[in-house]
Amino acid sequence: MRCVSYFSGMPGNSIGQSLVLTTYGESHGTQIGGILDGMPAGISVDLSAIQRALDRRKPGQSALTTARKEEDLVEFHSGIFEGKTTGTPIAFSIKNKDQRSQDYGELATVYRPSHADYVYDAKYGHRDYRGGGRSSARETACRVVGGALAALVIPEVRITAWTSSVGPIILSEDWQNLDLSAVDAHPTRCPHPEKAAEMAAYIEQVRDQKDSTGGVVSLVATGLEAGWGEPVFDKLQADLAKAVMSINAVKGFEIGSGFAGTQLLGSQHNDSIEKDFTTTTNHAGGVVGGLSNGAPLELRVAFKPVATIGKEQNTVDADGNRVVLEAKGRHDPCVVPRAVPIVEAMVQLVLADHYLRNKKYKA
Repeated sequence: MRCVSYFSGMPGNSIGQSLVLTTYGESHGTQIGGILDGMPAGISVDLSAIQRALDRRKPGQSALTTARKEEDLVEFHSGIFEGKTTGTPIAFSIKNKDQRSQDYGELATVYRPSHADYVYDAKYGHRDYRGGGRSSARETACRVVGGALAALVIPEVRITAWTSSVGPIILSEDWQNLDLSAVDAHPTRCPHPEKAAEMAAYIEQVRDQKDSTGGVVSLVATGLEAGWGEPVFDKLQADLAKAVMSINAVKGFEIGSGFAGTQLLGSQHNDSIEKDFTTTTNHAGGVVGGLSNGAPLELRVAFKPVATIGKEQNTVDADGNRVVLEAKGRHDPCVVPRAVPIVEAMVQLVLADHYLRNKKYKA
């Protein structure tokens, strides 16, 4: 039996302290959107650049993604005047146009395995089953807009993410040996041509089997000053972890040496400091004691296989009756390529927020 509460709302729709992004909307509602509050005044905004960032995430951009067609045109309603930020909240919206809500009719009372259907009903007693409603990755378009705006606060920081693995296909090269300007040259967003081709072939194979696969997005950010972050609960790596773990399908986060660092001795893992305060190695991944140390920020984000697949799966309905489900709808066989700009956006939001927070400590 489901427990229905008439008093529980849905908090947790905002991220940040000095720079706060709040998003709204569902997959099959009329629109999605957000408000970015705390943006300093007087920053020039190239609206076409914001749109280009959003275009990198939109569905239907290649044969490897969902067939849903959305223009994803962002419209700004406040906070920008004569090409510059005014310092007031920036409100924006993106219309949903290519909706096929009828594809989800059978899910009104059936729970998809490894999806948010059951837990939404368990928590709220009611849910929007059309495409997952608020739990749909459609919401992440708002994050990309927010991240593109946040990046304007920290123009000296260069943030680049790329696909470093898809299923069993792994790109192990260090980022310094890759041409990161070529990330968008292939639909997989892998900057290594041979590995990119292997990844694409594997995604197509999985799609033809009506299945899905996961992978890893790696990211490097350069140009950070030392001292961004907080030393206890708001450690820079903690806020980064929270930000990227809030992305749909994310199941893992590593910074620097990550889990591999557990196999090293302290004498091997410590990053020696030079006279100019740089380090000879970067096992810390650019963060020490919760604060940036000026070295490149290096992190990796693991994405699970997409939950909604075309294969038959065993599940139950709202009354606990056994059901064999063959899900309909349009879904990515692998979310990793489209997740690359989303990971970048969440890091942009966190770094810009901590940059603004750090300014209060400067004389």
